[in-house]
Amino acid sequence: MTTLAAIEEARDRIAGAAIRTPLVRLQVEDAPAEIYLKLETLQPVNSFKIRGATNAVLLASATDRAHGIVTASAGNMAQGVAWAARELGLPATILVPDTAPEAKLAAITRLGGAIRKLPYDEWWQTIVAGRAEGIDGLFVHPAQDPAVIAGNGTIGLEILEDLPDPDAVVIPYGGGGLTCGVASAVKALRPATQIITVEPDGGAAMVAAMRAGHPADAEFRPSFVDGAGSRRVLDSMWPLVSPLVDQALAIGVDEVATAVRVLAQRVRVIAEGAGALAPAAALSGRAGPGKIVCVVSGGNINLGKLAQILLETDA
Repeated sequence: MTTLAAIEEARDRIAGAAIRTPLVRLQVEDAPAEIYLKLETLQPVNSFKIRGATNAVLLASATDRAHGIVTASAGNMAQGVAWAARELGLPATILVPDTAPEAKLAAITRLGGAIRKLPYDEWWQTIVAGRAEGIDGLFVHPAQDPAVIAGNGTIGLEILEDLPDPDAVVIPYGGGGLTCGVASAVKALRPATQIITVEPDGGAAMVAAMRAGHPADAEFRPSFVDGAGSRRVLDSMWPLVSPLVDQALAIGVDEVATAVRVLAQRVRVIAEGAGALAPAAALSGRAGPGKIVCVVSGGNINLGKLAQILLETDA
């Protein structure tokens, strides 16, 4: 578990980059719970990733980061790293899977990041290995870097300051860094709060790991929910997240699309697929009753896909 002290220090360190995002009530008739949204979509890079990326880059020595910053990301961590590198006048190299959406690639370029596309399996192996072969620069791991986790944990501090007694916090699960950070803060301050992870059903690696008691292979189907889900929980993350997670859920992409529409209609929030996972779980009732906080992790969705989802109607 990341220490509360490390998370509190991260909050001070990143204060000039990440903003304190609001926690707002989602008003839906006949909702199965009292649902709150932690709107990380409002960060400067439209996702929570600016928190961990900035903390990691600022913690590194000038010598370590002298040749620039490198990361492997489907898009949002890439933007966080590119933002932090640009602020320090450093180059950023971003390794992305060939499935990364154009909206995220365009944002990386806009922030000055240099993109290198890799086949998904090769990209995933870079994350598993925790290094980028043949590329100079400080490698910031998108999930397992302790400084990234501590930066992500600042979300948990803010949640409990705004709502001291949530029954559950629901978190989209991708690489595990968001879950580990938020859950470390929440469990340190309010152990009774349940931590629930949620993934698309075409990449429910945490669900598979929880059932098996260890990382296990999961069926993977690419979808517009590109910022969460994977083939397997990272072996390096399992001992960190497993003591913190009370329940793991898998949600169908149709339910996620419905949640994207609900957020747009009810709170005028644009959420990407991963960002709508937690609200989808809460709206389904599977996150339980009571006060449920949903981490809306990001809003970087292709506008064409967003338009398609908004024009669809529920059956």
